Amino acid sequence: MSFAELYHALSDTSSTSEKVRLLSEHFRTAAPADLAAAVYVLRGGKVERALSSKQLRELCAEVSGLPLWLIDESYQIVGDLAETIAKLVTGGESTESNSLARWTEMLQPLRQLPLDERKREVAQAWRQMLEHERLVFNKLLTGGLRIGVSRGLVNKALAAAVGVEESLIAQRLLSNRDPATMSLERLREPLHSESDLSPYPFCLAHPIEGGPAALGSPEEWLAEWKWDGIRAQIVKRAGAVAIWSRGEELVSESFPELVELARCLPDGTVLDGEIVALRGGEAADFALLQQRLNRKRLSAALLASIPVGFIAYDILECASADQREAPLGERRQRLQEIVCKLSAANRALRLSEAVPFSSWQHLDELRQAARERGAEGVMIKALGSPYGVGRKRGAWWKWKANPLTVDGVLVYAQRGHGRRAGLYSDYTFAVWRDGDLVPFAKAYSGLTDAEIREVDAFVKRHTREKFGSVRTVEPRLVFEIAFEGIQPSRRHKAGVAVRFPRILRWRRDKPAEEADSVVSLLALASSVRASGREQT
Repeated sequence: MSFAELYHALSDTSSTSEKVRLLSEHFRTAAPADLAAAVYVLRGGKVERALSSKQLRELCAEVSGLPLWLIDESYQIVGDLAETIAKLVTGGESTESNSLARWTEMLQPLRQLPLDERKREVAQAWRQMLEHERLVFNKLLTGGLRIGVSRGLVNKALAAAVGVEESLIAQRLLSNRDPATMSLERLREPLHSESDLSPYPFCLAHPIEGGPAALGSPEEWLAEWKWDGIRAQIVKRAGAVAIWSRGEELVSESFPELVELARCLPDGTVLDGEIVALRGGEAADFALLQQRLNRKRLSAALLASIPVGFIAYDILECASADQREAPLGERRQRLQEIVCKLSAANRALRLSEAVPFSSWQHLDELRQAARERGAEGVMIKALGSPYGVGRKRGAWWKWKANPLTVDGVLVYAQRGHGRRAGLYSDYTFAVWRDGDLVPFAKAYSGLTDAEIREVDAFVKRHTREKFGSVRTVEPRLVFEIAFEGIQPSRRHKAGVAVRFPRILRWRRDKPAEEADSVVSLLALASSVRASGREQT
């Protein structure tokens, strides 16, 4: 089964067991290069885009002989550029070279070529493919290869193909990160050596619905603050240090002060925790940390103005011994012994603070006051639990503070993608300022399918202006918008930026005139900042 055939087979089933069977069969029978490429892209690896969406639409018009306006209209109806091009470019003929490994090998260096050569290479590839192959190739080309297969599912299928435990596969993939050396044989090899700087698979928490009362006695659980930073692992082996993000990205260069700090750790130590920006020696909001991310160069002034710290949650390796199967209570004791020796001399490293609570109701009250500490909520962890792999229910739970909310007016609507293609499902919301509506947030999640269809019908009936796939609508509909954070911003018309906005509910009971204002947004941002400063 080729990767293109696998893609369509996976897309046609919702059965987890069938997906695992299909993946496992493909992994066992694929050529080594195709296996490596499949594991890479299925686990979220990206192929650098060689052509922009505009350039792809123009190329599609050239190859198909269709006018560009018809390409764009077709795209608006289909809702997916890769699929639109796959259907409109016809006359292809499949060749033996149409393998995933060949496609990724071709696409990776393509960006370095002049535009005309890039277009010529892509057009030639299209002509040598059948429609179902063209679709998968275009998905790679546009960075939109999403087929409902999680990393955990890929790990499970690889474990079945290799014949080892899923947890070992997860770690071996972290130790063997080069797609060029990927093989089933390599995945059967022992885990990292003492000089290897690979991290462990992260243990992730589930959001807790309806409160923790069903978890039993509070005495069996540890509560910690949930900080708003970057989850990371610090690895110290054989005198060398590496810092890994939860997305399996090496981020050591972004945090040189933490690398220096980690050099003081004993060899054979791996810590799990949160990288946070510091203000007045205490954890600050994520917006401050964000100013240090994705920079090629960190100036001395930036390092001094936005210092960072590492809040240690867990110890995964101690004296080169894997600690993950030990109960959390024991791991925390070992963690405390190591961290406290260093944190006395350097406050950038600290132990995650246990939150004392006498009952679940008491913890709920503390959770609601989390923002006053600059935290997002609380984490709840079973004291007797091992350190798991991935997101599994039962041991780790996250309980966020209730979101911040405002009432906004729908002012713009845009067609969605995928199963929402053709429906106006992406929205822009505004609040009042001096009698005018000023946009402040975009959101596309939170409504039911029935509500989306209802809003779509309203948009089509009450459009004021059209700008491609975007429509300006009559400002009549009010929605309660929830978000996790808010801060002043000069880049946004409303003067504020909100974090993770989503629709909480449709306020059918409220007219547009009663929606919130920029004044109330600024006051909310000011109160959040003030509560954080009180703790510093």
